[in-house]
Amino acid sequence: MRTVSSPTSHLSKVDSVMCRLIGEIGPCSLRPNVRRSPFESLARAIAYQQLHGKAAESILKRFIALFPGRRFPRPEDLLAMKVSSIRNAGFSQPKVLALRDLATKTLDGTVPTNRMMKGWEDEAIIEQLIKVRGIGRWTVEMMLIFQLGRPDVLPVDDFGVRNGFRIAYGRRLLPTARTMLRYGERWKPYRTIASWYLWRAADREKQRQK
Repeated sequence: MRTVSSPTSHLSKVDSVMCRLIGEIGPCSLRPNVRRSPFESLARAIAYQQLHGKAAESILKRFIALFPGRRFPRPEDLLAMKVSSIRNAGFSQPKVLALRDLATKTLDGTVPTNRMMKGWEDEAIIEQLIKVRGIGRWTVEMMLIFQLGRPDVLPVDDFGVRNGFRIAYGRRLLPTARTMLRYGERWKPYRTIASWYLWRAADREKQRQK
């Protein structure tokens, strides 16, 4: 019977640099939040677009506070809320429009449920969800990683992943998306785990520079 290697064993076997990273950083602690709905995951992602984490967290707290008694608003709750109230929570007008489109497309079935997506390929999910205003490929890739727990996602447009690659592999310049895709072929079918280690490499370098 053929044995299936663990993600870190596979990555260590096919890539000496990744092997070193894994040894230095330790076990992967990525734990997807599978309880979140696609609506909540994408709404949170919209809040984080083009903002630092703390600023986005503050906006989300004020936004959620608009809906007493709920851990997170439902699509119909959001659509019933005044636009001015959502703006006052800190969302820009384009983000308010994106949130409302997300809510509408969740209710009309354009945004599939978690159960529906279980049988879908990653690319099919991306193609479906980028129909929502303000949702691009990167946003869906983050949902695939942090909510759906898909094991083979390589977000080549993510600055942290690209910068982590530059640092770990001793490159002077950031790699292009094409370079990342080509190099990442060896990491399949565990490119999500490889991405996590590249994020940690970038974080570690940032800490060293403080």
